[in-house]
Amino acid sequence: MFGRRRRPIRADFVALTLGIHYGLGWFALFALAGAVGILCGLINAIFVTKLRISSIIVSIATLNIFYGLLIFITGGKYITSLPKFFRDGIWWFEYEDASGVPYGLNLQILVLVVAFVVAWLLLNRTNIGRQIYAMGGNKDAAQRLGFHVFRINILVFGYLGFVAGIASLVQAQLAQSVTPTVLVGKELDVLAAVVLGGASLTGGTGTVFGAILGVALLAILQNGLVLVGVSSYWNQWFVGLTILCAVSITAWSNRRRLAAKAIN
Repeated sequence: MFGRRRRPIRADFVALTLGIHYGLGWFALFALAGAVGILCGLINAIFVTKLRISSIIVSIATLNIFYGLLIFITGGKYITSLPKFFRDGIWWFEYEDASGVPYGLNLQILVLVVAFVVAWLLLNRTNIGRQIYAMGGNKDAAQRLGFHVFRINILVFGYLGFVAGIASLVQAQLAQSVTPTVLVGKELDVLAAVVLGGASLTGGTGTVFGAILGVALLAILQNGLVLVGVSSYWNQWFVGLTILCAVSITAWSNRRRLAAKAIN
């Protein structure tokens, strides 16, 4: 269960379209983006639970369905005329260094920290978090123990959809525009980050801190390739190789552990 990640759905397009038309503020924009994300997440939860389809397959399928609908409805048009408060963003503790370069705690960092803290508290300090790990490890066993699988899936996918919706709004503020085609193809980077962080694609294993390390390592790898003069076209090759190596090492370790248990 743990380790399911999504590319930010374009909830920002819906939120900002309505926000610009009705003159909405920050709270309403976040509420709209989060609501769209939750709705998309709940659709995934229904497919995963009722049809017993792999969560990764469902997420990739619905992601492309939502993306296709968005492109069809919007015609791929950008939104560049954003409200001033949205363009300015949120900056706390802002200061400038001797060279005049501004620094501060911006919207992107604030949301990143809050998302990690909330996820950590949910997984490590609540009973539902232990149920999520248990169901990710063995859904059938968890169901026999009395866990309500559908409710847990509703919570998990609803939360992931909410975070994805907020992330799309945060990304739009960073880019200073709403672009329907942005982040297309980044699903591989997301998988690479969580796998590098120790999460299992089959569920049941992983930590929030590991995901942070995975994201940091992937960013360092990609930036390092650019700094040493490697063409950016090789980025996806290295990302794919990283996923393959990480999954292979995990599978090899599990195999050795099972073999050791069998001997004992």
